[in-house]
Amino acid sequence: MTNDKGQNMKQLTITFLTFCVAAFSGIKAASAASFSVIADGLYNAGGLSFSPDGNLYVTEAGIGGSGGCVPPASGQGDSLCYGTSGAVSKIENGKTERILTGLPSIALPDGTGAGGPRDIQFDPKGKPYVLIGYGANPTFRDRNLGDTDLGKIIAPDFKTNSWTSVADLANYELANNPDGGDVGSNPLGFVIDGNKLVAVDAGANDLLSVNTGDSNLQALTTFPEDILTNPIFPPSDTPSNEPAQVPSQGEAVRGPSQFATQPVPSSVAKGPDGAYYISQFTGFPFPEGGAKIYRVGADGKSSVFADGFTQLTDLQFDPAGNLYALQYANQSAWKGNFDGSVIKIAPDGTRTTLLSGNGLESPSALTIGADGAVYVTNRGDRPGFGQVLRIEDTKSIPEPDSALGVLAIAALSVGWLHKKKELPNLP
Repeated sequence: MTNDKGQNMKQLTITFLTFCVAAFSGIKAASAASFSVIADGLYNAGGLSFSPDGNLYVTEAGIGGSGGCVPPASGQGDSLCYGTSGAVSKIENGKTERILTGLPSIALPDGTGAGGPRDIQFDPKGKPYVLIGYGANPTFRDRNLGDTDLGKIIAPDFKTNSWTSVADLANYELANNPDGGDVGSNPLGFVIDGNKLVAVDAGANDLLSVNTGDSNLQALTTFPEDILTNPIFPPSDTPSNEPAQVPSQGEAVRGPSQFATQPVPSSVAKGPDGAYYISQFTGFPFPEGGAKIYRVGADGKSSVFADGFTQLTDLQFDPAGNLYALQYANQSAWKGNFDGSVIKIAPDGTRTTLLSGNGLESPSALTIGADGAVYVTNRGDRPGFGQVLRIEDTKSIPEPDSALGVLAIAALSVGWLHKKKELPNLP
């Protein structure tokens, strides 16, 4: 791997990041948790959230379509093509129903690597907001695809199957590029904080805020590159839709002793102390134990709250102040093992693995129900095979190493790795 191949890591990571994660190196599986599948057959399942009326909603990024196309963020590999296969589904009384359809979606030809509906949140009055991902250079969005809502936050009306645009995050990156790196946008998660929508853009490497009234869109902070020492790269024969992600066939990997990689923030949660907590997916080569949880205070300054994770995709606090972190895989995803983990971080910093593997595979998001159960979108990178799981027993035994690398809270697509398959018919 040469330095030249590392120049565009920000952009190729945007394309890679449909979703990927792995486990904290000091955590050993010690879970008695079990789960049930409450929804199945989802297409690139993303964020999920309970509405005030108690129903559970989940986003589906869709499988793109036969419309216009944009080049992948790395500039190499298959194009991402547009369609209106994105959706929001409601899970109620054991049934899953698509209640918002026709949402924008872009994806690779096999339906993986999708950008589209990625997260959903409800304000206290029950008004929904949906974040639409993108995953490419925003320069090409309007030019190649026309007027779409990719890279935006929208306010939908489920009764009329319509929506209005609230904020254009991708255009903000194009106009401002707060981190000064390559221009790219892939918003993935957000939280409602009073009259503000606070979102992370994994492609732009920043934390954004906008009023629910569609005003005052601004970057609160950006996240720095990580400098890896003696990083481990994939072998030259690793399959990929992005040729720049791995060395050419037969090329010896002699990576530099130090290698700059993108931070790639993937989700945001508001903590009991009023600060924002941001999960890090990390960029290529997705180092095991290299992902962090950042804390951003009222002054906009970020600090490392906890470290030692791998490819985090989501965070959620419960009413008791426990922080739940979701990992896409327990190893660097290019190794081909997609067993993920749900890790609970107690207010005193103790870490507990609630579930690791055993059916938890490439999960993309989680939320906490009023019943205290943890709900997870599973197989979030596999169109037609996505699930929502309910983890029913979260009383696991704390790990002996679990306090490493964390401060007490009280102190406060990967689709390219899977062989292409025939997709099920999209309902």
